[in-house]
Amino acid sequence: MSPAITQFSGQYRWLSNFYPCFVRYHDVVYPTTEHAYQATKTLDDDLRLRISRLPRPGLAKTFYRDHDLISAIRPGWHDLSLSVMEQILRLKFIDTRRFRDLLLATGDVTIQEGNYWGDTFWGVDLRTASGLNHLGKIIMRLRKELQEECHGIG
Repeated sequence: MSPAITQFSGQYRWLSNFYPCFVRYHDVVYPTTEHAYQATKTLDDDLRLRISRLPRPGLAKTFYRDHDLISAIRPGWHDLSLSVMEQILRLKFIDTRRFRDLLLATGDVTIQEGNYWGDTFWGVDLRTASGLNHLGKIIMRLRKELQEECHGIG
């Protein structure tokens, strides 16, 4: 195993929010965690349902912009975004056995959402080697929680 997971591709594609994984969040089933996260940006139940039915996660990611619905994003979203992402990733990595086992198998390696599209909030821009890597940090925090649970710590 490599000393770090630096991208959510290849054998680590399953770490991506775009990877197929049905999650139920606020009584709606989403085909990926990306769909769930994007849908949660709005309080409009009809928009959430529309997002849940989109055929690809990339369409969910650009939904508000593509449909000129930026005004539908809930007030204070930025302040909620990290906790919402953690709740959704918890459904994937804690509550779904397959992804739980895969995550535990990563041991203690650093997990970084490296990208070439300039996302320095959720990941690290590999062109500049800069970024906050919030997605990787949340996943590593969930992994540590699982490891402690498995070893009876906490």
